[in-house]
Amino acid sequence: MAHYSCGMYGGSFNPLHLGHVRCMISAANQCDKLIIVISYGPNRGETDIRQRYRWVYQTVKHFPHVKLFVLPDDAPSKQAYSEETWYADAEKVKAFAGEPITAVFFGDDYPPDSMWSKCYPEAEMVVFPRNRISSTAIRKSPLAHWEDMPDYVRSFYVKKVLIIGTESTGKTTLANSLARHYNTVFLEEVGRDISARSGTDQWMLQQDFTDILLQHKVKQLEMLSRANRVFFEDTNCLTTLFYVDFLEGREKEKNRALAEAISSLNEYDLVLLLGPDVAFVQDGDRSEEIAADRAGFTALLKEICGAHGLQVEELNGDYEQRYRKAVELVDQLMEK
Repeated sequence: MAHYSCGMYGGSFNPLHLGHVRCMISAANQCDKLIIVISYGPNRGETDIRQRYRWVYQTVKHFPHVKLFVLPDDAPSKQAYSEETWYADAEKVKAFAGEPITAVFFGDDYPPDSMWSKCYPEAEMVVFPRNRISSTAIRKSPLAHWEDMPDYVRSFYVKKVLIIGTESTGKTTLANSLARHYNTVFLEEVGRDISARSGTDQWMLQQDFTDILLQHKVKQLEMLSRANRVFFEDTNCLTTLFYVDFLEGREKEKNRALAEAISSLNEYDLVLLLGPDVAFVQDGDRSEEIAADRAGFTALLKEICGAHGLQVEELNGDYEQRYRKAVELVDQLMEK
């Protein structure tokens, strides 16, 4: 097999898939130096270039001789990317390479007289057989093409489902059941152990709420990378915000600000609000005040969600009814 001093492989990688990964590895194996060109159009509504750069970097970081070059263009569509621009951009790539490009790698879906042969006439054209994987198809239905993406790309497309409710509404039970139903992971609320540091949540310190907010967010980010298509979260910072107001009283503004800041970072595809119509179970030190007005506190929690731009789906009935309705809603979400 031929070996080349300097090769080039380009694409938009929107998103990057396993077909791209295999081509990059093969091209890197055949070159002393490989330039991977990441093309993007700021005017085309594409996935953030920083995200795509990260995907490509994660793919080739074990190759010290591979260099990444980002190539923007102003065309409103790929079809509008003119031949005149081809040549100008090819000169940018050649300048970045700093030496003659002796091989250009691309898929056999390009015709013999493609931009590659026109812009790099001095290089050998190395054609990879086209595989069945398509970035266009992935963009249309990411979850249907889950196995075609590396794990570090999949997390970008995970559907995120938040489960909230007041005390003893079955949040953890439902999150656990749904995670098993969809063979994925779920994030259990971290506040349960932290709130017991003083033996009762009535004597929690300001620092306890800070710990809950920060630890929950860190675990969320870590677990998203391990999710299988869908991720379930048992409570979030807005629930903590509810308890900050309910329990902390004085000196709560710092934790309110932290909860608001974390909320601004969070995005959910579905929010399930569990109603208070299952039996209240006094499990440890649950609030009797909340137990006495579960409907009122549920309405308050719904109001907090609305104020932060979250539209909720309310689940009521017994545990089986809630479970069936939740599965129905999640199935609908995953078909989008």
